Amino acid sequence: MDQCVTVERELEKVLQKFSGYGQLCERSLEELIQYAGGLRREILQTENQDGDLSGTISLVMTQCCKRIKDTVQKLASDHKDIHSSVSRVGKAIDKNFDSDISSVGIDGCWQADSQRILNEVMVEHFFRQGMLDVAEELCQVRIKTVKQKQIQDFRVSFLSITHILKTPLLHYSLKWAVSNREMLMAQNSSLEFKLHRLYFISLLMGGTANQREALQYAKNFQPFALNHQKDIQVLMGSLVYLRQGIENSPYVHLLDANQWADICDIFTRDACALLGLSVESPLSVSFSAGCVALPALINIKAVIEQRQCTGVWNQKDELPIEVDLGKKCWYHSIFACPILRQQTTDNNPPMKLVCGHIISRDALNKMFNGSKLKCPYCPMEQSPGDAKQIFF
Repeated sequence: MDQCVTVERELEKVLQKFSGYGQLCERSLEELIQYAGGLRREILQTENQDGDLSGTISLVMTQCCKRIKDTVQKLASDHKDIHSSVSRVGKAIDKNFDSDISSVGIDGCWQADSQRILNEVMVEHFFRQGMLDVAEELCQVRIKTVKQKQIQDFRVSFLSITHILKTPLLHYSLKWAVSNREMLMAQNSSLEFKLHRLYFISLLMGGTANQREALQYAKNFQPFALNHQKDIQVLMGSLVYLRQGIENSPYVHLLDANQWADICDIFTRDACALLGLSVESPLSVSFSAGCVALPALINIKAVIEQRQCTGVWNQKDELPIEVDLGKKCWYHSIFACPILRQQTTDNNPPMKLVCGHIISRDALNKMFNGSKLKCPYCPMEQSPGDAKQIFF
């Protein structure tokens, strides 16, 4: 990621220069327009008073043209300076990124089925971003095998989420939460309560004029009394301070401006959970993971080729080194065989021995001698057939 930071730093310099140059151009052109307009008014006034001033006008116009020419030359010179900054971005990209990454690729990985999955992931990503036209066009051009119902489900799901998040009106969010109340409560979601809470606070901000409506709306808190008793008590206590204003009361924290952002996060998480979707775009996650892993893989590949080591990396379903992607990329439990030091898979699952120790099936097959197996961690002998597959 250091390479990305270096390129971003150069790019920010270019953007700052472009922004400054644009402001300079606007300011310089505005000054020239005002200068030329002032000269025109002075010439007209002087001509009406003194008659023929052709000599004076010629001198003034010469000075005006010179000023315009100098300004244009100055802007052109400043524009050339930006070119060097742009070229530095290109040099930074060439220096920090390897243009040829084919050495770490896996031959034959992009089969027809893999291409289809990638295209579907791209479609889902564009729907998540609200780029519906791009997603639908991609469906028509590249993913003809995807069922129209699946495309429509993607569209409806992400369109509803995107619309609600981009429209900070509680009406749409509350309508969705109420219609999905049973499923939200089944997963212990606090979304609907927080939406009702936010609407109640909006009534409180109206002062005593909304007191009757606020009391009437408080009935919506009844289904949540068991799990949110303290929060409801605070909301009811704030009614005492309606006359002097909530902003001048001990309940001023209810007016926190970050509440809508908090609800957007909760809504995205809960809505995706109900729809069976991940909160983050799989394409974005995969791309970020690739940016972290690619430099390390390129380096280890170069070392292998330099030292002419064979059999270190067979380019199948395993990597020659462990790549730490950080805790943000931990999505499920992982078990690595302590004997072969490989992650277990569906074809090589973890096996529990009679003594309680766990190894992979491949390790089990390699270690047993005849009909007996000796645990590598304790002296207990056992039959390989007694080992049982376990699931995390």
